[in-house]
Amino acid sequence: MRAVIRVWKWILLAGLLSLLPTAAFAQGTLAGVVKDSSGAVLPGVTVEVSSPALIEKTRNAVTDGTGNYQITDLRPGTYALNFSLSGFATVKREGVEVSGTLVITINAELRVGSVSETVNVAGETPVVDVQSTKRENVLEQNVIQTIPAARGAANLLATVPALTGSANTSSSSTPFVAFFSTHGGPANEGNIQYDNLPVGAAFNGGGTSGNAYDTFNAAELQITVSGSLGDAETGGPILNIIPKTGGNVFKGSGIYKQAGEK
Repeated sequence: MRAVIRVWKWILLAGLLSLLPTAAFAQGTLAGVVKDSSGAVLPGVTVEVSSPALIEKTRNAVTDGTGNYQITDLRPGTYALNFSLSGFATVKREGVEVSGTLVITINAELRVGSVSETVNVAGETPVVDVQSTKRENVLEQNVIQTIPAARGAANLLATVPALTGSANTSSSSTPFVAFFSTHGGPANEGNIQYDNLPVGAAFNGGGTSGNAYDTFNAAELQITVSGSLGDAETGGPILNIIPKTGGNVFKGSGIYKQAGEK
């Protein structure tokens, strides 16, 4: 009887996990529509994205009946896209910068040709998300490491326009509790996450705990200013610290000061 109860507990837990909103685990998204030279949509096109930021190196998707594709949960980095379909020349797009949780629209046009042909398309990465209402600021790693401010989370939050907070210090660690808000909202609505997992202080729904978060080695900091989806606990801003992905090379970095240096 006890064994049966344990089995049902595991089944119930699996069911609850499956109901969690997928947006809570989402990162950047590449999406778009593929058409032929006449403007007709092309279903069945294989879209392959590749990047050193992906542990598996490549991911694939296939356009649906309306010619649309979508590849989600992409880590920050530089991506290349390949669009291929039998009877059409392959289209390649390189240098697409993915950051934050925005939906980046990359459309493609395929023309009739042999499979061995490849058409290289150049263009700037779109910076405007036209598919979601989320408003987000991103602090990339090079900005975090060069900005003339202490590397505590509270100090980095002070660099974001329209964000107000307290407990900004010159220390490299986070103060005991730091509150932040935006657009005149309650001061305790802000929250902090580490790779989409809430790790802030449970103080009336907001605030950051006294832990010293590793912001210096983060791939980027994603600050949602407004437009959070239904998976958010409050309507306030969210600081999401995105760590670097692992690899097969052991390496790291550190900060030191010379004797007598203040």
